[in-house]
Amino acid sequence: MTAACQLDHTDFAVSPLLREGLLLFFPVAALHAVLTPFAWVALFSLALPFAHDIPVSQWHAHEMIYGTYGAALAGFLTSAVPEWTDTPARRGRALLLLLALWIPGRVIGFAGLDALIAVAAVTDLAFLGLLLWYVVAALLARGSTRHASFAAWLMLFLLVEAGIYAAWLTGAIALAERLIHTALFVFLVFLSLALARINIVIINLALDPSGETTPYRPHPGRQNLTAGLVAIYAVAALVAPGSTVPAYLALAAAAAFFDRLAEWFIGFAAFRTHVAALAGANLFAGAGFMVIGLAGLGAPLAATTGVHILAVASLGLAVLSVFIVAGLRHTGRPLELPWQALAAVTLMTGAGLVRVLPEMGIGTFLLGGHYGLSASLWSAAFAIWLVGFLPLLRQPLKGVDGCH
Repeated sequence: MTAACQLDHTDFAVSPLLREGLLLFFPVAALHAVLTPFAWVALFSLALPFAHDIPVSQWHAHEMIYGTYGAALAGFLTSAVPEWTDTPARRGRALLLLLALWIPGRVIGFAGLDALIAVAAVTDLAFLGLLLWYVVAALLARGSTRHASFAAWLMLFLLVEAGIYAAWLTGAIALAERLIHTALFVFLVFLSLALARINIVIINLALDPSGETTPYRPHPGRQNLTAGLVAIYAVAALVAPGSTVPAYLALAAAAAFFDRLAEWFIGFAAFRTHVAALAGANLFAGAGFMVIGLAGLGAPLAATTGVHILAVASLGLAVLSVFIVAGLRHTGRPLELPWQALAAVTLMTGAGLVRVLPEMGIGTFLLGGHYGLSASLWSAAFAIWLVGFLPLLRQPLKGVDGCH
């Protein structure tokens, strides 16, 4: 047994979910995605019982980004970074500590407890700070800077979170709104960087399931172009929101995401669920930035519609795709998707379309009720993934990481 397997053995012997970060945090993120929007719609009617000073829309957005997507990010980084750096993965108590810091903010955000913002700020920042240390420690142990961009963007994600809480505590609600949008764009950069790496593996396995050959090679200039343009747009949108500069930069980011779709010109293999889902995430990202750019230039569109395309459709589909692919690969299974994967991807696509199309003049009969319907479809997508994949995560096949 390796030294990595000996870490906190008494902890993860109790639960297989403590063997690796994604085995714990992906189900946690999915559970949060299932329960929170459902409760907001079914119990609170999109209101929050204790939210008075902070707009409900900001609580909702914050909990999606730093709650659901934050847990997903923790699962991804605590698994991917050790794999990339060939260092021992965090297990057992280290993961439970991270989870314990994530939970208080979710309880407070669930009901919009304005009075406990300071508590949420401390625990959320501690959660992101500990996650950052786990990433940096692996890079330092390896003496590598190859994946340092993830540490840099995680630091920025933490700083933006600090800014959001500071704005809430001082009553700067308009600034908090802009910072929440910035956090969304930072997370899009994370997904762009991650998918640039994941897509290489997925497309090659789609072309050659045996894994013996790698017929696909990505275009070097295309790999990080979307992340770079999103970053530039985010800065412009934060510092010059009234200018047309962000609008033009949004259109440039849209063009980069649409250009990236060329990577999926691989024949019929592109129609496999996990391959098409990643393409769909890029397609929605391009559409979201296009709407934001056109709205900024005076087109009869709302920029918030573009933001929701990014938050619900693009990021939702991207995160779900990572859950599906990693849920199989990191439990020692081939990419043979169960029916729950197709159902989850279909529901997530529906959630994105229902959320934005009525606001663009398509299906206007859904206006008003489309918020609740979209949230229900979004929750259902993660619920089906959770039901289908939790048994797989709890029972990894032998030989996954050498721990038996």
